Amino acid sequence: MYSKRSPGRAQGAASYAKVGLESDVLSASPHRLILLLFQGADTAIGAALVYMQDGNAAEKGRAISRALDIVNNGLAAALDLEQGGQLAVQMASLYDYIARQLLNANLKNDSTPLLEARKLLEDLASAWREVDPGRQHS
Repeated sequence: MYSKRSPGRAQGAASYAKVGLESDVLSASPHRLILLLFQGADTAIGAALVYMQDGNAAEKGRAISRALDIVNNGLAAALDLEQGGQLAVQMASLYDYIARQLLNANLKNDSTPLLEARKLLEDLASAWREVDPGRQHS
């Protein structure tokens, strides 16, 4: 079914999903991009929890690093501290706390800080969905 040069079924599905995500990112509004970052962080933390449970320290570390990258270089970097005022400052502080929880989880191999970081990000994502500028309000 597949030639020796084509990727296997799982790799093909992953490539297809990556193209789908890239298409979503390229066509996304700024609001949607933040939601995609929240989704990516959640996925990375979920993977880290699985790897932690399986005892796979290397993959756990990679997954936590992905989550940290999203929090620090995506979510926190997207804040406009000048125009966002006190709310943006508080969000920056919260992202810093989340990043420290992720680091703590990795260093201590402890799922509790991972779960806390995940819950905080879920709460923020939920609030972000509520303020969708494209959503119809009644």
